[in-house]
Amino acid sequence: MPRPERRRGSGGHRPARAVLAALLVAAVGSGCASGSGGQGGGEAEHRERPAAGNPGPEAGTNPAAGHPGGAGRVRVPGDAHENAQLTPAVRARLAKKWGLDRPPLIAPRPPAVKPRITTREGFEVKGGDDSLPPVFTTVPTKDRVVFLTMDDGSEKDPELLQMMDELDIPYSAFLSDYEVSDNYGYFGEAQRLGVNLNNHTLNHPYLPGLSHAEQKREICDEQDIIEKRFGKRPRLFRPPYGNYNGDTLRIAKSCGIKAVPLWNAEAFPDHMEWREEDQDLHPGDIILTHFRGRAEWDGSMADLVRAVMKTVTDRGYAVARLEDYV
Repeated sequence: MPRPERRRGSGGHRPARAVLAALLVAAVGSGCASGSGGQGGGEAEHRERPAAGNPGPEAGTNPAAGHPGGAGRVRVPGDAHENAQLTPAVRARLAKKWGLDRPPLIAPRPPAVKPRITTREGFEVKGGDDSLPPVFTTVPTKDRVVFLTMDDGSEKDPELLQMMDELDIPYSAFLSDYEVSDNYGYFGEAQRLGVNLNNHTLNHPYLPGLSHAEQKREICDEQDIIEKRFGKRPRLFRPPYGNYNGDTLRIAKSCGIKAVPLWNAEAFPDHMEWREEDQDLHPGDIILTHFRGRAEWDGSMADLVRAVMKTVTDRGYAVARLEDYV
């Protein structure tokens, strides 16, 4: 699915700790230092594709045309609560800097024991059982949290890295090698800032239309590339368009995949698309968006984050790290 795109190289940005330190000093100087610490798819892109987020037929029964680091601090899970240690005034200043009406809500500490996740009803594959990686759109939790995920990797906007780092908004990346291979360094920097890098196949094809061998190459070779380039083998896999079959899940399991998170909402710079009829967020919902910019939609990555965070925050949710729950 090659498409015209604007390529950006990885750029440097001021370390978040330096920015936060400067803001803390400013806050103290001003007397403010008291306090406490439905499925998605672009219309044109998805119009001619099978419905996303449901298992496809077994291989051969429904062919479809697919498409073909520098130094930095390393985050640990506790870093997701770095902003929780700042005063409300400083958090408000950071939100204002990035154009948010108010600071993102702070997620609770992740569960000591991760919830048991099973395949969503209606998303099962023929002959499947509990040994296969579960396919789900929402994580079972009572916490008022949602999870932000970004797919593909065509847009490599340095501003996104700085924004998400300074605001401590966690997100998970699902990468396709044909989109990221021109700048692995950008995603290496994202990883150093705490982003988990997951599998979205080599070339983003419609997997149910491929043979077993072709699916294995798309999934397992991407596992190998991410492990080689970034030092960690993915546990999570998202099939392109949300389409898969029994072969997909069995192959994914064979090369180390433990779970297949899809999505319950999709975010764009100017709107949200929903899987559920109530068109609302629910505890544990997974939100999909993409690494894309002005060349492909009407807004930058920062515009996208501002829009999705307004929706999330206004509805009383915090963004948590998917891998802390799965």
